Amino acid sequence: MTASSTDGMRDVVAAQSEITYVDGKKGELRYRGYSISELASGFNFEEIAYLLWHGDLPSSSQLARQNELARSLRAARKDLLDRVEDIPLSAHPLEVMRYVLCWDALGHPLAWKNDPEANYAKALEFMAWFPSVVTAFHRRRSGLRPIVPRPDLDTAANFLYMLHGQEADAVAVRTMDTSFVLHADHELNASTFAARVTIATQSNLHSAIASALGTLAGPRHGGASEQVVHMVQEIGSPENTERWVRGQLQERRRIMGFGHAVYRTVDPRARHLRDMAEKLLQDTPRESWISILSALEDVMQREKGLYPNVDLYAAVVHHALGIEPAFYTSVFACSRITGWTAHSMEQRDGRLIRPMAQYVGPQPRSTLVGSAR
Repeated sequence: MTASSTDGMRDVVAAQSEITYVDGKKGELRYRGYSISELASGFNFEEIAYLLWHGDLPSSSQLARQNELARSLRAARKDLLDRVEDIPLSAHPLEVMRYVLCWDALGHPLAWKNDPEANYAKALEFMAWFPSVVTAFHRRRSGLRPIVPRPDLDTAANFLYMLHGQEADAVAVRTMDTSFVLHADHELNASTFAARVTIATQSNLHSAIASALGTLAGPRHGGASEQVVHMVQEIGSPENTERWVRGQLQERRRIMGFGHAVYRTVDPRARHLRDMAEKLLQDTPRESWISILSALEDVMQREKGLYPNVDLYAAVVHHALGIEPAFYTSVFACSRITGWTAHSMEQRDGRLIRPMAQYVGPQPRSTLVGSAR
């Protein structure tokens, strides 16, 4: 199939994968064959990481072993918090993650080892320390000292503990955990494809994830969620929503949190995130935000035929959990690291990804014909 320069390779099959299935027309998402609704409702992030990496859900002993390794790695990689101390506070959080990752590659004993065991060890290590770096920089930007992870807490609970300096309640932890599950993978999105292109050259996992982080930084991929909270605050009230949207559309401005490159209906992840947002915002000063977002859904579907994507309610959920908007894509990366590494390991022994371009430039010409020299 030929793709033009303007369609972004839409509908072009670029790889075969056993990891994630997406049906954009039906609004269906599955990890390794399991529905995202089933996984988000009954499993935690650590179980999903194992599923993406190994192909099956873990037994209790397999999960216990992975959790033990992850907790030991969190403790062992406290050295990376020192890297955060030297970073300018004006830096974008994703650039901080990429800097720490590249610094880690300089002396990591497994950096250039690409066998399955080494890559799994690195994938688990990235999952363990990504949240530590994100929360450390978040606290530094707030004038606070970083907090080291606790050995008795899992990924979601540790993230909130390191963010706020105290153990979060069960509802917040479950919300954070479910958010990690929902964002863990999404087939060949731009950042995942970038990781696969890099690892297909027989580079290494550090380089592949650096490529993914750089790609995620673009507003057409991961940056939209940062703007959702600002948008809701600007709208102010449910009654102002339709007038605000019409004004934006008249000026041809993009409404953040709507539309998707794949889905032609509601993003299945958005349904779960909406339920979580309603629970978190109920009986709070921001309870009206849900009404604003509902009004936005109605207007955008009527006027543009667009449905909510994962960014719309994820931004509200993360804001309710005390995460600053500039860090939303970094939180996303703490989850998507499982998908990026799973795809990188799947692609590692595949062929070099080298597509063709359809040349549309000048036809053959010469400086020798009709030259005035």
